Amino acid sequence: MTFDLNTLWFVLIAVLFTGFFFLEGFDYGVGILLPFVAKNDKERRVVINTIGPHWDGNEVWLLTAGGAIFAAFPHWYATLFSGFYLALFLILMALIARGVAFEFRSKDDNPLWRKSWDIAIFAGSALPALLWGVAFANIVRGVPIDGTMTFTGTLFTLLNPFGLLGGLVTLTLFTLHGALFLSLKTDGVILQRVQTLLKGVWVPTTVLIVAFVGFSLVETDLFVGVNVVQMLGLAAAVVALLAAGWMIWQERFGRAFIGTGLTIVGTVTFLFGGLFPRVMPSSLGSQFDLTIYNAASSPYTLQVMSIVALIFVPAVLIYQGWSYWVFRQRVTLESHLEY
Repeated sequence: MTFDLNTLWFVLIAVLFTGFFFLEGFDYGVGILLPFVAKNDKERRVVINTIGPHWDGNEVWLLTAGGAIFAAFPHWYATLFSGFYLALFLILMALIARGVAFEFRSKDDNPLWRKSWDIAIFAGSALPALLWGVAFANIVRGVPIDGTMTFTGTLFTLLNPFGLLGGLVTLTLFTLHGALFLSLKTDGVILQRVQTLLKGVWVPTTVLIVAFVGFSLVETDLFVGVNVVQMLGLAAAVVALLAAGWMIWQERFGRAFIGTGLTIVGTVTFLFGGLFPRVMPSSLGSQFDLTIYNAASSPYTLQVMSIVALIFVPAVLIYQGWSYWVFRQRVTLESHLEY
């Protein structure tokens, strides 16, 4: 494999999505679990505060990934955002409602006001968690793209059994990831409820992932011409998920959280490894596939982007790591804060 700037930016975009799903995955999971592990306003405040300092920073990974696609592979961006327009619009609306809910919930003590925003947090977390899986399952499956790089399908094209299965995988995996995050950030009655839910979430997550991998053999070409990166990603995902289950039963929740995190990293690696050098396969024929070459910007653009990324990405990583270190303590019912 020739490692040129096109390949470099494909890898960087894969890394950005990996970071987004790892970090925003437990954000979504916490929002999904909010109605189930918190039974009164103070408990809900504690649950929200576990991600209060982080959720907006985690979403920067998505913004950066979208910007990188736009600048490095503009044809990929155009086809993706036009073909998946409605699905991405729903994700955007859900994220806006979720962000507003975090900020507005504490502005009024009225129970109806707070309950309404809590519903927005739940829906704004569950819908993107589902739709991201639908989107990526369809990307690796292939969508109708013609010779002009135009998506010729509809929203219902994306709502196929394989795509919906992918959505259920991300929905349950993020919920499990979020539950484990809460097990590290809460105590008392909230922690007890989270621990009770963990085993019940791990089992369907594992079943769905196994079904997704099996369905991939039929619906995609991910296992045709398998490369080392793919196999390492898949092996890491499977081993990490099984290890996470074992750790949950052993009540070693920190290690289980690492396990679900590695499952996410391995899964994204497997999917992007199977795509390379394509960025969007066409179901109308391989001659219409979008690749890292026919969808790319000019070499000069990629050179400038590489220099900018080399300067600013390390600074962002250092800052985000620092923020997690500062807010590493558990959030308790006795010392909850208004974020």
